[in-house]
Amino acid sequence: MLDANITAQLSAYLEKLQHPIELIASLDDSAAAGEIRQLINEIAVLNSKISVRFDGNNARKPSFAIARVGEAPRVSFAGIPLGHEFTSLVLALLQTGGHPPRIDDATITTIKSIKGRFEFTTFVSLSCHNCPDVVQALNLLSVLNPNIRHEMVDGALYQAEVTERQIMAVPTILLNGQPFGQGRMSLEEIIAKLDTGSSERQAEEISAKAPFDVLIVGGGPAGSAAAVYAARKGIRTGVVAERFGGQVLDTMGIENFISVKETEGPKLAAALESHVREYEVDIMNLQRAEKLIAAEHSADKLIEIQLASGATLKSRSVIISTGARWREMNVPGEQEYRGRGVAYCPHCDGPLFKGKRVAVIGGGNSGVEAAIDLAGIVAHVTLLEFGDTLRADAVLQNKLRSLANVTIITNAQTTEVLGNGQKVSGLAYTDRVSGNAQQIELEGIFVQIGLLPNTDWLKGTLNLSPRGEIEVDSHGRTSLPGVFAAGDATTTPFKQIIIAMGEGAKASLSAFEYLIRDGK
Repeated sequence: MLDANITAQLSAYLEKLQHPIELIASLDDSAAAGEIRQLINEIAVLNSKISVRFDGNNARKPSFAIARVGEAPRVSFAGIPLGHEFTSLVLALLQTGGHPPRIDDATITTIKSIKGRFEFTTFVSLSCHNCPDVVQALNLLSVLNPNIRHEMVDGALYQAEVTERQIMAVPTILLNGQPFGQGRMSLEEIIAKLDTGSSERQAEEISAKAPFDVLIVGGGPAGSAAAVYAARKGIRTGVVAERFGGQVLDTMGIENFISVKETEGPKLAAALESHVREYEVDIMNLQRAEKLIAAEHSADKLIEIQLASGATLKSRSVIISTGARWREMNVPGEQEYRGRGVAYCPHCDGPLFKGKRVAVIGGGNSGVEAAIDLAGIVAHVTLLEFGDTLRADAVLQNKLRSLANVTIITNAQTTEVLGNGQKVSGLAYTDRVSGNAQQIELEGIFVQIGLLPNTDWLKGTLNLSPRGEIEVDSHGRTSLPGVFAAGDATTTPFKQIIIAMGEGAKASLSAFEYLIRDGK
C-alpha cells in the first residue's frame, strides 16, 4: 500500500518514537478492512516500538486506534488516512509515542488544564484540504489530555452514517454527539471554545500591549509581506488577524505563484506564518477588528484598532489587509441551508455529493473549474450563469462542454434555495430573457460568484469605493494619515496572491517612510 519512497520517509520519522505504541484494529470482512490491515502491518514492521492488535471493539468497523502501550486509546481513524490525511496519521503516531508537538509550552499547559470529558468525532473527506488541520488539532488535544478522545471518520466510507446524520459539509465536528463546529478550525479556535475564560484573558493581555510602530490588520499574503518588510526595518511590528493565512487557507491548487510550480493554500499559509515568525513580530490570531479610530480623534494621537473581544490596540501607523470573502447569493434559503446542501468549497464538500445532482452558481473561472471537478464525482452538474455567456477562460469552457453530465444555463438569476426543512431539495431561478420562473431538483448548490472585501467595519471611517474596496493611491495610502492598505480589500486591480504580496510590501515601505518623515 505504501510505496518505497513513502516507506523510507516514514521509517525515518518513526525513529523519533520515545515510547512503545500499539495499533488496535476493529475490522469486518469489507475490502476497506483488508486495506487497513495491510496499512497497519506495513507501519508496524518499520519500527520495533510498534505492535499491532486485532481485538478492537470500536463500533465503527473498519477502523483502528493508536495508543501508548498500557493506556486506553484516545486517537482513532474510521477510514484509511491516506491522501491529505496521511500527515495526520504520521503525527498521531509520533505524538502518541512521545515525540513533542511543535507548539509553545503555554498552549500545552492550557490543553492539559482543560476540565471535563470530551468525545470528538470529525467527519472528513480525504480530498478535503481543510480537514487535516482539524483532525491534527483534535488528535493533539487527545494525546495531551487524557479526558479528550477523537475519531476521524471518512464520510465516503461511512456514507450511511453521513446520510443519517445529514452531514453535507466537511469537516463536521461533533462533541459528545452534538454539533461543535463545521469547516476549518485551528487548534487555537478549538481551545478557545473549550476554555471559555481564555477570550477574556487574551483581551486583557492585548489591551496591555505597548503601542506599535506598525500594526497590520489581517494575516493573509498582503499582511504577511507587510509584516516581514516592517520587521526588517527594526521597528515594533504587530499583526492582528481573524484567521492567519486568510482566504489562502481555502484555496486548493496554486499554480501561478512564480518560482513555485505547484502548491496548496494551507501549505502556503503555513509557510507565510513561519516566515513572519522568523522576525520579532507580535502575532495576535483569532482577533477580529471592529473599529478604527483615526489619530486625530485619539487622546494620545495614536491610531486605535478596537477588537471584537473588547481589546484595543494602538499604533503610530496601520496597514489594513483584511482581504475578501466568498460572495453569497443573498437569496431566501441560502443561510438556512448553508452546510446542509449549500456549499462554497467544491474540493472539500464535493465527495459528500457522490452520485447526486448539484448546481454550480457562477460562470467565471472558479465556477467552471468547480463544475469540471464535480462532474467526476456527482451524477449531474447544472451550471447557472447570470450573464448571457460564460466568463471563464476558453480552455476551461471547452473542457466543461465536453462533459456529458453537465448542463449549462445562461441568463439565469437564482431566486431561492429550496429545501425540505432539513436539507436542500432544489433551486429556483428566473430566465432573464423570457422572465419565466424555473425550478431544478437537486441535492447540492456550490456558490462561486466572486469575492466581497472585508471592509464593513471601516464604513464611515475612510474612503471606500462603491464596491466597498479601500481606496488607495500608488503608495498604498488611504484617505487617513498614517493608515495604509493592501491586497484584496483595496481598489488595486487583479486579486492575485502574488499581487497582494507586492502590495503588502509596498504599503509597509510607505508606512516606514511615513514614520520617519511625518510620524509623531
